Amino acid sequence: MVTMSSLALSVLLSLVSAVAYAAGAILQEHVATTTPSRPYAPLHQGRWWAAVALNGVGAVLHVVALAYGPLSLVQPLGALTIVFALPMAALFVRRGAGRTAWRGAIMATVGLAGLLALTGEAESRSLGTAGRGVLAAVTLGTVALLFLMAQGMPRPIMRSVLLAGAAGVAFGIASVFTKSVAVDWQWSSPLGQWPSLAVIAALATGGLLLSQASYRGAGLAAPLATVTVVNPVVAAVVGITMFGEDFRYGVLGTVLALACGVVAAGGLILLTLERMGRAPGAGSDRHTSRPQVGEGVDVGAVPGARTDLEVEMRSRAVAGGS
Repeated sequence: MVTMSSLALSVLLSLVSAVAYAAGAILQEHVATTTPSRPYAPLHQGRWWAAVALNGVGAVLHVVALAYGPLSLVQPLGALTIVFALPMAALFVRRGAGRTAWRGAIMATVGLAGLLALTGEAESRSLGTAGRGVLAAVTLGTVALLFLMAQGMPRPIMRSVLLAGAAGVAFGIASVFTKSVAVDWQWSSPLGQWPSLAVIAALATGGLLLSQASYRGAGLAAPLATVTVVNPVVAAVVGITMFGEDFRYGVLGTVLALACGVVAAGGLILLTLERMGRAPGAGSDRHTSRPQVGEGVDVGAVPGARTDLEVEMRSRAVAGGS
C-alpha cells in the first residue's frame, strides 16, 4: 500500500520529470530553428546535447516515480509536460503561444489525463518471445510508414505532426518493452534480455531523432502535444490488448475513455490548425521572397514588377538600336 510520504514523493518526482521534459523540448525546438539543415541529429550543437540530458533526467525521474506511486497517478502527471512547456517557452525564449494553442494544449492534457486515470491496473505480466517479435515488427513498420508519409507532406505542420506521431509510437512501445524487461529481469543472467534491450535502445534513439525533426518549421506546441498524447495512448492500447489491462468501471469507463480520447484528439487538431493559421503553407519561414518576373507570376499583381519589366525592355531596345 502506498503511504502518504511515498505518494507525495511520487507526485514531486513526476512534476520535476515533466519540467525536465518540457525544458528538453524547448531546447530541441530552439535547435531546430537555428540548424534547419540538420533536422535529426545536430551533434555539433551543445544545446542539443543539453536537451538529450534533460530528456534522460526526465525519463529516470519518471521511472523512479513509478516505483513510489501508482501508474494511474504518475502517467497523467506526465501529461503536464505540454502545460509546463508553453509558459516556460514564453518566459525563457520569448516565444508565447496564442489562445488557440493554449486551448488545444489544455484539451489534450485533460483528455489524456482522463484516459490514463480510467485505465485500470492489472497484475504485472510480460510478453513472450513471439509476442515481443511481433510487436517490434509492427512498431518498426508503423514508424517507417509514418516517416515516409511525413516526407511527402507539403505543409511543414503536417509533416511535423506525423514525425511526432512516429516518435510517440517509438517511445510508447519502448515503455512496453521496458515493462517486460523489468518483470523478467534476473541479475544472475542479465544478458538474457539483450534482444529486448536492443529494441529499447533502437526505439528510444529513433524516437529522439524523430522528435527533434518534428520541431523543424512547426513550433513547439503541436509536436510536443502529439508526442505527449501518442506515447501513453499507444502504451495503454498495448497494455489493454496484450497485457490484459482494462478500463475502470466497466462499460461506463470504456465510454468515458473514448470521450477522453476525442477530447485529446480535438486538442491536437486545435494545435495543428493554430500553427497552420499562423503560417499557412510556409511553416516557420517568416521571410517571403519577392516573386521574379518570368516565374509564372502575374506581373500586374506584383508591386513594381511592371515598371521593372518596362525599364528592362527599354534598355534592350536602346541597346539594339545603338
